[in-house]
Amino acid sequence: MELKVINENGKAAPSMSASDDLFGREYNETLIHQLVTAYQANARSASSKQKGRSEIAKSTRKPFAQKGTGRARAGMASSPLWRGGGKIFPNSPDQNYTQKINRKMYRAGLASIFSQLVRDGRLSVIDALSVAAPKTKLLAEKIKAMGLDRVLIITDSLDENLYLSSRNLPNVLVVEAHQADPVSLVRFPQVLVTRGAIAKIEEMLA
Repeated sequence: MELKVINENGKAAPSMSASDDLFGREYNETLIHQLVTAYQANARSASSKQKGRSEIAKSTRKPFAQKGTGRARAGMASSPLWRGGGKIFPNSPDQNYTQKINRKMYRAGLASIFSQLVRDGRLSVIDALSVAAPKTKLLAEKIKAMGLDRVLIITDSLDENLYLSSRNLPNVLVVEAHQADPVSLVRFPQVLVTRGAIAKIEEMLA
C-alpha cells in the first residue's frame, strides 16, 4: 500500500510503502461501530445517582381515601407515578458500563479505520513535525500552510513544544502513536502521521 506524503508546505512528496494488512483492509462497519461504542462506554464514570421510592422523603400514609373521591387509588406520594416520586429503575453510581473488546478485534478495527482513511484521502504522512517554540501561532501557521484545518496529528514521540502549541487550537489534537484511539480517528476529517509513527503503528497492530 502506498501512502500519500506531504512536506511542511503541503506539497506532494514521494509516496511511502506501508503494510497492506494495516492500510489495505476492507471496511468493517459493524466492527468499527462496536469498537467506538465500547471505547465511549468504557470512558463513562457512572457518577449519576437517582432515588428510588424507598429513598424519597415523603410520608408513607395514604394521600386520600381509597373510595369516594373519584380519583385513582393511591398508596403513598412517593409512588413513581407521581411528580416528585421515586424512579422505577434509578441510576446508581456503582453501575458498570464497561464493554469488553478482544485484542484481536481492537487491532482489526483500528486497521479497518486506517484503511478507510487512506481510501478516502484523509490520511497524510509527513517526515517530521515540530515547532521552534511553544506558541500556538507557529503551529496554526504550519497547519494552514499544509492546507489542513481539523486535524489529528499522530507522532512517534511527543514533542513538548508541539503539544503545548496545540492545546489552544480547538480543532487540532496531538497524540503519540500508542494514544491513537478509534473515536478520534473517526471524528477528525484529516489525520497527519509522521513516518516514525507509521512504523510504531505497524509494530503495535501487527
